[in-house]
Amino acid sequence: MIGWPDTMRNTGHPPSTYRQAGVDIDAGAEAVRLFKAQVEATHGPEVLTGIGSFGGLFQFPTHYTEPVLVASTDSVGSKVKLAALLERYDTVGQDIVNHCVNDILTLGARPLFFLDYVGVGRLVPEVMRDVVSGAAEACKEAGCALLGGELAEMPDLYAGSDFDFAGTIVGVVERDQIVSGEDIAPGDAVLAFPSNGLHTNGYSLARRVFAEESLEAHVPSLGVTLADALLAVHISYLHPVQRLLSELDIKGMAHITGGGLWDNIPRVLPQGTQVSLQWGAWPVPPIFPFIQERGGVEFAEMCRVFNMGVGYVVICGEDEAAEALRLEPSLRRIGGVENYAGDPRVVIAR
Repeated sequence: MIGWPDTMRNTGHPPSTYRQAGVDIDAGAEAVRLFKAQVEATHGPEVLTGIGSFGGLFQFPTHYTEPVLVASTDSVGSKVKLAALLERYDTVGQDIVNHCVNDILTLGARPLFFLDYVGVGRLVPEVMRDVVSGAAEACKEAGCALLGGELAEMPDLYAGSDFDFAGTIVGVVERDQIVSGEDIAPGDAVLAFPSNGLHTNGYSLARRVFAEESLEAHVPSLGVTLADALLAVHISYLHPVQRLLSELDIKGMAHITGGGLWDNIPRVLPQGTQVSLQWGAWPVPPIFPFIQERGGVEFAEMCRVFNMGVGYVVICGEDEAAEALRLEPSLRRIGGVENYAGDPRVVIAR
């Protein structure tokens, strides 16, 4: 008969439990109970499994001729530190979904389903309800199923109320409708949808700058508290961009995330081109000059870290630009595409 190894035999000490090790299985079950209804509200008939399955089943749409799956994974980053500090958890769920939706949107894809991951030091069911319910709200707005996820309590990895929030999105686009950027040429117009703040990038620098500031204090130049400005929800550009794609020939798109203006726009440019932006052509949310002033951050560094008010870039032919601006009044013309002999880059005229 096979018995317990000697190291597993009763030592005379009281039995150890998972809860004593810092993991509360009952709290996990309670968290799922609290957000279950919000998650299931994102499910349509194409979702064939409910919460609790080992894998999510999603019936692929049948009306596509030559479908291409588009996937992306990202996280909210250190914005969650502010959310935990301020005990305002519902916004970060919206942040991660909208971020991922925008990423696959740059290729012309519409979202199908989303999977989330939450790693936490100490699991509080009500906190997880707010976090996941925020993601469910954003998924519902995007017509995207919150198909499943992982909720992991790991006290040795995360301290106290610290947590990490990441997600994976899967979308679809017809092969002949992929927006690749390869047709971008000198003379094309560069348009942009504005951001409302930092979105989900640059928070390590922002938290350093404001380490000694009162986050709940009203800041006249911002018009809101510093906390409200920093936790403004990452905008989803899905619906306005879909309208543009249905009406116009959009050549390239860029979601302005980590790397700011300098790094993200060149990702969609072909060799032999650069984008020239005109500073002042778009509204800059006051949180950016506030960070620059308080932190003594150089302009080049600001553009390398933050979106600086440019949330999402759309590049089209000059002949399409006026119609794009008419269709979407929030768009701004911020520059153009030019010849350039080196690797693709962005220059900003001030």
